[in-house]
Amino acid sequence: MAAKVFESIGKFGLALAVAGGVVNSALYNVDAATDRFRGVQDIVVGEGTHFLIPWVQKPIIFDCRSRPRKVPVITGSKDLQNVNITLRILFRPVASQLPRIYTSIGEDYDERVLPSITTEILKSVVARFDAGELITQRELVSRQVSDDLTERAATFGLILDDVSLTHLTFGKEFTEAVEAKQVAQQEAERARFVVEKAEQQKKAAIISAEGDSKAAELIANSLATAGDGLIELRKLEAAEDIAYQLSRSRNIT
Repeated sequence: MAAKVFESIGKFGLALAVAGGVVNSALYNVDAATDRFRGVQDIVVGEGTHFLIPWVQKPIIFDCRSRPRKVPVITGSKDLQNVNITLRILFRPVASQLPRIYTSIGEDYDERVLPSITTEILKSVVARFDAGELITQRELVSRQVSDDLTERAATFGLILDDVSLTHLTFGKEFTEAVEAKQVAQQEAERARFVVEKAEQQKKAAIISAEGDSKAAELIANSLATAGDGLIELRKLEAAEDIAYQLSRSRNIT
């Protein structure tokens, strides 16, 4: 009797094992799903304590605070100059679009999205300006990049709180050309200064000569009209000056 009972239990266990194998072969799991039966849900919960069904549900935690990221790009200007640009981006995801971001991009969305769209936008904007304009109109370039990149990132569910150009340099040839131009301008300024100085000195000499000529003319006129009276006056003035100088000597009274 006991043998028969054990035999029945053995057959029943074998039947359960076979049934379990059949059921297991008919089921599959999607690793990215946060709910093993319904997949990723469109429900986004904020901070605080929440409940989930063990084994069935899995929470995916996203950091929704603004985070910085620097993206270096090498591109070309309108006049075909190599430009090295580094863009600093302060970004965060749109909380309501986290399910879509997770299913379509992944948890490393910033690594997958920001470098590609930043390179795309920078190449497009920089190509509209030549090298000189990139220097003199840097604020305009930065604003155009910010507007275009913000619009592009919004299609991926990202918010850009700040976009700024932190680094902007050019190739070696262009840098040397700019330095040579600056040296030439400085030399031209120095030459112009020398010419202007000579002109001023020339004008001063002419004015001085004209003054001496006018003084001589006045003296000649005075002599012609006053006769010997002016000469005697000059003699008295000279004698007075000599007497004053002699009076200051300690050996002469």
